[in-house]
Amino acid sequence: MKSICIFLAEGFEESEALLPLDILRRGGMDVKTVSVTGDKIVTGSHQVSVVADVLFEEIKEEDVEMIVLPGGLPGSTNLDAHAGLDKLVNSFAAQSKSLAAICAAPLVYGKRGLLKGKKATCYPGFDKFLEGAEYTGNLVEVADNFILGKGPAAAAPFGFAILEKYAGVEKVNEIKKGMLFA
Repeated sequence: MKSICIFLAEGFEESEALLPLDILRRGGMDVKTVSVTGDKIVTGSHQVSVVADVLFEEIKEEDVEMIVLPGGLPGSTNLDAHAGLDKLVNSFAAQSKSLAAICAAPLVYGKRGLLKGKKATCYPGFDKFLEGAEYTGNLVEVADNFILGKGPAAAAPFGFAILEKYAGVEKVNEIKKGMLFA
């Protein structure tokens, strides 16, 4: 079964990884957290340690439905520097498969020129890495096979945008109601 995979590097932004994870699992999605560190325990930018479901080395491309990259520093730059993730991202982009990133993490796609000609958002100041993209500054931006979020305040809307892609607006409304989102 294919999984939505949230990739975790040392220094990831906890809220941007865990809130979308929570929303997607509440929505019935198969979601895995994937450590790119070689260790299942990954520590976020605010010293919250998380036990990932799997190591990067244990996943196969054909088992990944969507790549989700949380922001945070140095989490985003650690994701950007990971050779295996680089290969996976480029393969997904070449096949127009689903890619998501939030906060500083859209730099991973932007630096590879994958956002050229697309509307995009990210944490203010990181737009300089979005080569050829039209920076909107919106909380969430959905453009073709990309879902991008601006920062921590966008964690829930970002998660709901991903859920809507796979489960539809009715499921999103059901989960929002259960979580007391207006």
